[in-house]
Amino acid sequence: MPPVMNTTLPASAIWISSPSAGHTACHDPLQNPARFSTFIFAIAAATPILSAVNAYVWGILISIAVYFGVGYYAGRRVQHLDDYFVAGRRAPTLLIVGTLVASLMSTTAFLGEAGQAYSGYGSLLLILISISVTGYVGGALFFGRYLRRSRALTVAEYFGQRFASQRVQVVAGITVIAGLGAYLMVVTQGAALIITEIADMEFAWALVIVWLGYTIFTLYSGSQGVVITDTIMFLLFGIASFLAMAYIVDAGGGWYATVEQLAHFEPKPDVISWHGMTGPNATWSTPTEGLAWAVILGVAWSVVVAVSPWQASRYLMAKNEHTVIRAGCGAGLAIVVLYSVLGFSSAAINLSNPGIEPSEGAMIWAALNIMPTFAGVLLMAGIVAAALSSATTFLSLVGFSVANDIVSHNRSVDERTLLRWSRFSMLGIGLLTLLLAYLVPLRIFWITYFAATVFASSWGPVAFMSVWSRRITADGAFWGIVVGFAGNVVPKALVLWEVISLPVWADPIILGGLLSIVSIVWVSRRGVVTPEEKTYRLKLHEVAREECDAREVQRTLLWSWLLVGCGVLVSTAMIIFYAKPYADAMGSSEAGLASGEVWLSLGVGLVLVVNGLLVRWHMGRWTAE
Repeated sequence: MPPVMNTTLPASAIWISSPSAGHTACHDPLQNPARFSTFIFAIAAATPILSAVNAYVWGILISIAVYFGVGYYAGRRVQHLDDYFVAGRRAPTLLIVGTLVASLMSTTAFLGEAGQAYSGYGSLLLILISISVTGYVGGALFFGRYLRRSRALTVAEYFGQRFASQRVQVVAGITVIAGLGAYLMVVTQGAALIITEIADMEFAWALVIVWLGYTIFTLYSGSQGVVITDTIMFLLFGIASFLAMAYIVDAGGGWYATVEQLAHFEPKPDVISWHGMTGPNATWSTPTEGLAWAVILGVAWSVVVAVSPWQASRYLMAKNEHTVIRAGCGAGLAIVVLYSVLGFSSAAINLSNPGIEPSEGAMIWAALNIMPTFAGVLLMAGIVAAALSSATTFLSLVGFSVANDIVSHNRSVDERTLLRWSRFSMLGIGLLTLLLAYLVPLRIFWITYFAATVFASSWGPVAFMSVWSRRITADGAFWGIVVGFAGNVVPKALVLWEVISLPVWADPIILGGLLSIVSIVWVSRRGVVTPEEKTYRLKLHEVAREECDAREVQRTLLWSWLLVGCGVLVSTAMIIFYAKPYADAMGSSEAGLASGEVWLSLGVGLVLVVNGLLVRWHMGRWTAE
């Protein structure tokens, strides 16, 4: 039964008031989400849901209640558009790192990618992730800090300002809705899957609970609440990941015993080798083919994390440009460490149960069957937190894009009206996502890679060229986005529907990216860069005086050395705890750099070292200028 509304109030008082609008909390459920959420759960109490409540469900509900509380606190501080869209542009490094990592590591990581590692492809995923983290540092240095200078509310708005073109802003906004809408659907499905696994509950009910869990406080607090809850969720699932690894490895007999057993694991040969499982019954027939896939996807994802709306938009919230660079360093380091832990843990679950179907449920099975109840509750709450953190980010960005980039891009509206439109947009998109999540079959890993990598093809070339190219025109940017999007989506859909088959080197990400670049160059050569576009680009390269503070520069340089030092530590630890015991277990006579596992260990750390040195080189140029 839906909540009974006071029909004497105007419809706008129900869902869309801003805290500065003068409405009292009793007239607007979103002005008091604690009361509203209590009401929702009271309704749920009258349904069969309560019969499914157990310790794991209570852990998830309690964590959601904490997020509601934080969202309510943050929402009370929303007074202006900057507060709602970009958290007042005053977020410190920890919050930016937290929201970057949390919005990336959703159910895709803990279900889809964990399932891939469980199936024998964890090493290839680690190669992919290690390459992709270059996008955090490179994106911060060569796009993110310039994006922040624009003072735009959304990345699509930045494109519109940079090229003095409404249609560029609109088409960028449409890609946000399409790409992140699909991503939001998958995250919602993943979180609902978790709840159905731990409770005797229908999938439809689980979807509703998840949807309510991320919709209520996102509607109310916007980015102000999302950036804080994302950081809390990041800390929660980070701790839970290490705790899970400890119990899973202990179940295998300890670290070295686990490595030895996995090295000789007959049901899944090469499950933790540098290339993972290959052969006629595997996803890739040869190690070379698997490595090519990992490198191509790694490069693509480096562009995704550098320019995609759910990552680059976080830089619009940073309090200064140094925060952007430091957050890029911190996020890259955190992603490498967490995926290393998650990949090995997922592979080690095979020693307890090699037959989990579907493989996406491996971490859930471990929480319920390997870990003690308290630790399992913490892991489940952490996995749900990873899902909700991404969902809140995607929902807010889609809502912002509908309201700011499509509906109001050519209209003069006041802040209160735009806030109202944003909340209406979030609610409408959220309801559509809920319906699609129920109707579309569950394919978490592949749909995520389908939706997310679209931005590498459609936005990547335009984003970097918007900062560094003097020749790109508004028409070139428009067609670069359109052709890059279509050049990725169309062949990828045909592949997923098994209409065509493409070799690894012709991945749709590469096809779309190349088509985007060709379109930009071809169209731009036939056009003229306007004086407005030239002036805007030159202003992007003007450094504010406060960004040159010597103390801030030194603090940023410390982050570069942190990356270098951690890179050395990561490689050393992987050689000691992975490459050497694996070689010993295999009875290998290979020494030094001859082992693929040693090369993998060195490569993961080397990525961090190179990125740290890149930051140091860039800061040296910054200081000289």
